[in-house]
Amino acid sequence: MSGRSGGDRIDDMKIMDTARRTAAAALAAGLLATAVPGTALAASPDGPHRTGCAAGTLDPTPLRQAIAGLPTGDATSAQVRITTPAGCWTGTSGVRDLRGSAPVPPHARFRVGSVTKVFTAAVTLQLAAEGRLDLDGTVQRYLPGLLPADYPPVTVRQLLNHTHGIPSPTMPDGIEWQLAHRYDRWTPEQIVRLGLRNGREFDPGTRQHYTNMGYIVAGMLIEKVTGHSYADEVRRRIARPLGLRDTYAPGDDPRIRGPHAHGYQAVVRDGRTELVDATVWSQTFTPASGNLISSLSDLDTFMTALFAGQVVPEPWLTEMFTRPVFADGSTGEYGAGLKALTVGGQTLWIKTGSRFGYLAGVAATRDGRFRVGYSITATDAKGEELGATAQAVIGAAIGMLPPAPPVSPGS
Repeated sequence: MSGRSGGDRIDDMKIMDTARRTAAAALAAGLLATAVPGTALAASPDGPHRTGCAAGTLDPTPLRQAIAGLPTGDATSAQVRITTPAGCWTGTSGVRDLRGSAPVPPHARFRVGSVTKVFTAAVTLQLAAEGRLDLDGTVQRYLPGLLPADYPPVTVRQLLNHTHGIPSPTMPDGIEWQLAHRYDRWTPEQIVRLGLRNGREFDPGTRQHYTNMGYIVAGMLIEKVTGHSYADEVRRRIARPLGLRDTYAPGDDPRIRGPHAHGYQAVVRDGRTELVDATVWSQTFTPASGNLISSLSDLDTFMTALFAGQVVPEPWLTEMFTRPVFADGSTGEYGAGLKALTVGGQTLWIKTGSRFGYLAGVAATRDGRFRVGYSITATDAKGEELGATAQAVIGAAIGMLPPAPPVSPGS
């Protein structure tokens, strides 16, 4: 909950800015950071969660260096997984919690924040493929009475690509207020009603503005059409078929179940900075938009299957990679659940997320040859600027992006 209504838009912008700043240097040098002395890194063996992660000839030195030396002032731990045509590598650094020196557990779970939106988009598109939802159908048709009677039609597609214009709630800002309300429970209907106290941002379909609201409403659509909870549909449609052992929607439970690293938030009190444990925190303010918990191996399995057409069939999968074009000729940055980032003449499809204590992100080329995922327990995950660890991870990963495959004549 924040006075900023843009959900994780700020995080996506920070990722884009960091990527643009580091792309040229990283691609030219193939290496971003200088090694930082500190705790030893763990190259995680590929356990039963995910098979086929062979090192091959991949040199993970840039990412090893990027996450070395944790914990530091800006992050207490990091997990990174990268796959390229040369091979695959998973590494961790830092500690499970600041009360001891135990390392990050294998297959540690974490809050994925707005990476949740990729799952929600996939479930919604599955329902469209089954004929149970029409992407051109309206919120007014599927959820009568949710929006005011005079509200212009908002389509399901517009919910997914952030062109709906439905206003977000304005909440008190400041970390102390956030901490005081960390266990509050919200329903999606309450959040929508609170948002509608503000004026409509724009006429549906005329602009693109990234917020959580479209996905909160999409989660409500999923529940209305299926008659099941959002958590049940994610489990039944994605987690169970793909064998995702660590991925779930926590509902009202503010804890992270299973192995995980603690997340912390820096708080300034009486002129001194304290690290407050932010691990236990209700996520009911971000239903279907930022509440999922997962692991690196699960996210990689999901992204691999998704991009290969094994989660959402064509032609509905194309919606995830289709950006809207507006009347002035401009093109939006987001498709359904994913954002386009151009690096060295190639397009990466990315999604980032943040919850207090946790930064997460995934990125992949459309053909899946290059994939990266990370989780960083950042001490100011919702801050205006990315910390040094996050910047180093993003820059190092971009520097490991392989050249685009040659285009065959006539293709």
